[in-house]
Amino acid sequence: MTFIYMPFDLFLKPVAEDEEIWFGFTLTGWYAKATEPLHWLIYGFGAYGFWRMKKWMWPWASVYVAQIVIAMFVWNILKDNNLMAASISALIFCIPMVALWRSKDKFTG
Repeated sequence: MTFIYMPFDLFLKPVAEDEEIWFGFTLTGWYAKATEPLHWLIYGFGAYGFWRMKKWMWPWASVYVAQIVIAMFVWNILKDNNLMAASISALIFCIPMVALWRSKDKFTG
């Protein structure tokens, strides 16, 4: 995401096709384009933090995945009004969220 997709998304994708998801809500057009640098910053810090296993990545990695859990639930409800799909997709992301929360001792760099 940090090194391949985000540069493409920011610099090459036309504004009319641009979409960004924040907490399950889809931003399109210029609103999406305006928030892309924030996504890029988050992914960049996350990539660096995992690469060096920085202490500050805990609890932030699990907090970030928690917002993905919320986003997957909300996005599926807004998209299809499908409670089952929303619940399953959210539960799938609960696995890495819990694993990251329980991995405090791994972040020592």
